[in-house]
Amino acid sequence: MIERCRLDDTHALPMRAREAFIRDGVIVIEDFVAPAACDALRERALELVAEHAPAAPGTVFSTRDQRHAKDAYFEASANRIGAFFEEGAFDASGRLQVPLVRAVNKLGHAMHDLDPVFGAFSRGPRLQAVAECVGLRDAKLVQSMYIFKQPGIGGEVMCHQDSTYLYTEPESVVGFWFAIEDAHRGNGCLGGLPGEHRKGLKEVFRRQPDGSFRLEQRSPLPAWDAGRLEWLEAPKGTLIVFNGSFPHLSETNRSAQSRHAYTLHAVSGSAEYPASNWIQREPGFDPPFRGFD
Repeated sequence: MIERCRLDDTHALPMRAREAFIRDGVIVIEDFVAPAACDALRERALELVAEHAPAAPGTVFSTRDQRHAKDAYFEASANRIGAFFEEGAFDASGRLQVPLVRAVNKLGHAMHDLDPVFGAFSRGPRLQAVAECVGLRDAKLVQSMYIFKQPGIGGEVMCHQDSTYLYTEPESVVGFWFAIEDAHRGNGCLGGLPGEHRKGLKEVFRRQPDGSFRLEQRSPLPAWDAGRLEWLEAPKGTLIVFNGSFPHLSETNRSAQSRHAYTLHAVSGSAEYPASNWIQREPGFDPPFRGFD
């Protein structure tokens, strides 16, 4: 059973939670964010949709075929705030069949550095303490995503490992997933395979010599035990922390309720961050990646 806990007054994780993170690759921290802070981030995300989505080219985010990776808009979002759409938001002719605010799959990938509301939410001593408690030293925030999981059309996310897309040597990625709204089986909560992170990383998403990106399989290829799947239902304000090699997924949201979530990814500043990773900071970011302070 995946470990659930709360922070104490010193922001420290209980020892059993630290041990569980090593064993399972994931822990659930309940009541980490106050409801009002979740509401403020949700409102700001909707403002950013109104600001950025009308001019967005209609790039569909899909983990099934990675079609978004071929779009220059996607690569540019490493240093900007991009709006990406749900596949089910368009009809057969490519026209939106839902209101714009209900069509966006996610915002990404630099809100934590470019938007003051997201920046304040993404940093602070409590997050720094959690990172240190799970073994992430000299943490640097690399990526942020606000995921809407829209009602009725919120797309399936195939089982994957986040270190695939933000690889470091040695591997150091830690994901911080915040439930901005209640997440449950009905609206597409996370599911994961505890302990399977110890089998290693299956794939790495690398920039090729021609500038394109490709998923490269690693050898030997680990086989995940799908029978270990656990659903991570998470009330609003919950923080789920997971190792970059922790395999996780979510189902299509067929309900009438959205499932907003915010995800941060951090790496160790002492690890090598390859030039083949898709997120590369432009010169205007100084330093390229900042920590939780």
